[in-house]
Amino acid sequence: MKPRVLIIMGSDSDLPVMQETARILDEFTVPYNMTVASAHRTPARTMKLVRDAEKNGVDVIIGAAGMAAHLPGVIASHTVLPVIGVPLDASPLNGIDALLSIVQMPPGIPVATVSVGKAGAKNAAILAVQIMARKYPELTKKLLDHRQKMAKEVEEKAGRIAKKK
Repeated sequence: MKPRVLIIMGSDSDLPVMQETARILDEFTVPYNMTVASAHRTPARTMKLVRDAEKNGVDVIIGAAGMAAHLPGVIASHTVLPVIGVPLDASPLNGIDALLSIVQMPPGIPVATVSVGKAGAKNAAILAVQIMARKYPELTKKLLDHRQKMAKEVEEKAGRIAKKK
């Protein structure tokens, strides 16, 4: 099956966080490719990945980067596909620099931005599934099931806490 999501990380050191994105996409059985490309060190590779994604039918691109975090913006500047940026905690500023860099895109080149780190990596996958659910209705049911599962987990934990008192 062709990948529907392309995940691009700025460095292989980002893999432990971005594995959360892959895990969620696997739960939804959404095919993806994950790779490394740098907006600064490998700009030609980045542009080729983005152009090939469009040709190959990718629906959403997720870009993850820390520090200056230009990768999601560079990706967005080369495509009209939805781009989701995941800011990573890779600097002494604990990811705030990456968050601000990704969220402060100029008008006309949007990047959907999620929270810093693993929570953001998970939410990027969920947001990608939500975007694709407009095109692939079977994903809507999976999203609803996922939410019910989360609600059940919270209720079970609340019940265990209430019993301890």
